[in-house]
Amino acid sequence: MARTLAKSTRDRFRRRLEDERLRLIEMIRDIEEEREEVRLTETSSDRSPDPNTAEGGSLAFEMEKELSILENTRDILAKVEEALVRIEDGTYGVCDVCGEAIPVARLEALPYTKMCVTCASARR
Repeated sequence: MARTLAKSTRDRFRRRLEDERLRLIEMIRDIEEEREEVRLTETSSDRSPDPNTAEGGSLAFEMEKELSILENTRDILAKVEEALVRIEDGTYGVCDVCGEAIPVARLEALPYTKMCVTCASARR
């Protein structure tokens, strides 16, 4: 059976994950607002670049990049929220695959991880 993290360690990770959740939520909001502004600008008659021009291609590239960042941020947010649930139910810091303790150093590097290094490496 894996060791249980000390309450002070769990509380420290909870605060860190809660701060990260707030930061990610704000980042998602900012990206969505920016995408909406671009969408509204594109639909106006005075700014509707042809996608076959350099300007239109650059705009399309930027929008695709923003969409990718948005998707990645939402994915990380889901992982952070899941880690907060694991803290509450007492499974935080235990590998989902092998059931062994995840080293605190790994949790420091990736606080929302669900797997130890060995199991995560095996999945690649």
